[in-house]
Amino acid sequence: MSALLLITGTIQLPAEKLPEARAAMAEMIRASRAEPGCLHYSYAQDILVPDIIHVTEKWASADALAVHFASDHIVQWRRTWADLGISDRDLTLYEISSHRPT
Repeated sequence: MSALLLITGTIQLPAEKLPEARAAMAEMIRASRAEPGCLHYSYAQDILVPDIIHVTEKWASADALAVHFASDHIVQWRRTWADLGISDRDLTLYEISSHRPT
């Protein structure tokens, strides 16, 4: 059995751009969640630092993640970054060989 892949981290998005970004973010989430091998995909605004968006993704395999990175919706999402002021991406990929509920 292959390891699960977890991506977690943050992006910086000026809080005043969040209303404008919501539609693009929602489309990215919907399309990503519909991909085979996507087990979880979410964005969340930090309560204390509103310019920070927390990113959490869980993928069933490296192949599923590779397909995601080549998808049309991720290309479209990345095209919006400059206009939305998205910067300072700090994402880390973890390979999880085992897990259990806590």
